[in-house]
Amino acid sequence: MGSTSDKISGVANEAMGNAKQGIGKAVGNDRLQVEGKVQEIKGEGQQAVGKAKDAVKDSVNKTL
Repeated sequence: MGSTSDKISGVANEAMGNAKQGIGKAVGNDRLQVEGKVQEIKGEGQQAVGKAKDAVKDSVNKTL
């Protein structure tokens, strides 16, 4: 995956995770809250990977 698609997937996962957490909290479903937190963390990780890829690409371009 490219850096942009990593970042987009990360934002989507983070948003869905936050939504699941909110719904789980509203209906008292602990499992849904945990699933939401896991998905949120996954999204944060995907965004970090995308940013790291950008940093590497920028570094390589500066040295060329």
